[in-house]
Amino acid sequence: ELRTLVEQVQTTVDRVTDTTQQVEQTSTELLAASTEQLREIRDTGESVLQMAGRINQVSAQAQQTAQVARQSLQAAETGLSAVNNTIGGMNSIRDQIQETSKRIKRLGESSQEIGEITELISDITEQTNVLALNAAIQAASAGDAGRGFSVVAEEVQRLAERSGDATRQIAAIVRTIQTDTQDAVAAMERSTQGVVEGARLSDAAGTALGDIDRVVRELSELITRISNEALREAESANVVAANIQHIFAVTEQTSEGTRSTAQMVRELSRTAEELKASVSRFKVA
Repeated sequence: ELRTLVEQVQTTVDRVTDTTQQVEQTSTELLAASTEQLREIRDTGESVLQMAGRINQVSAQAQQTAQVARQSLQAAETGLSAVNNTIGGMNSIRDQIQETSKRIKRLGESSQEIGEITELISDITEQTNVLALNAAIQAASAGDAGRGFSVVAEEVQRLAERSGDATRQIAAIVRTIQTDTQDAVAAMERSTQGVVEGARLSDAAGTALGDIDRVVRELSELITRISNEALREAESANVVAANIQHIFAVTEQTSEGTRSTAQMVRELSRTAEELKASVSRFKVA
């Protein structure tokens, strides 16, 4: 019975030895695979962290670009408002110049009428002067009887001469007014043309600024969308990086556990070898 028992123990020890050797080999292979997996996860984690950093940089740059685009949009809107105000001011100036030009033209027409009246007065003055001269001649022919009439005729003649001088002065002034009026009207017309041209150029500038405003607005919206997408990608990348770090920690714990298990299996294998050696020393007759 002792012989049978020893043989059973030896058989069991052999099986334990074989099993521990297989387990040790498996543990060694598992440890190697776990170490390789840990290295790959570490490399992947570093790559993900680098990618997350770059995405965060892109997101920050996109946000800065969006801010610049919004500032450009505000500047374009301010410029467009200024151009519209300029166009409105030029249109108002044009209307005022045209109204002033109309008044000056009416002044010229009134001056023309004054000139015509002055010519009529001049004709009447000349006729009065001729009549006074004839009356003076007739009064001189009448002798003492016409002396009083002669004095009146001379006074009328002097008044006619003074009226003639006044009408000539008035005519000169009227001519000056008409000349100045024509020059003023011409200047007003040139100013009106300049204002119209300025309004046209301002309108063209307003149209261009309107196009710029539209393009900048679309660009701002696009950059904002890109910034939002980049921000979401950055958040996702940060989550992935955090998960990778967690997986790395878990894998490192697993690797450490595998290393400890392999060490215990080696200890068990040595114990089995020692047990096998001890059993082999039994001599059964």
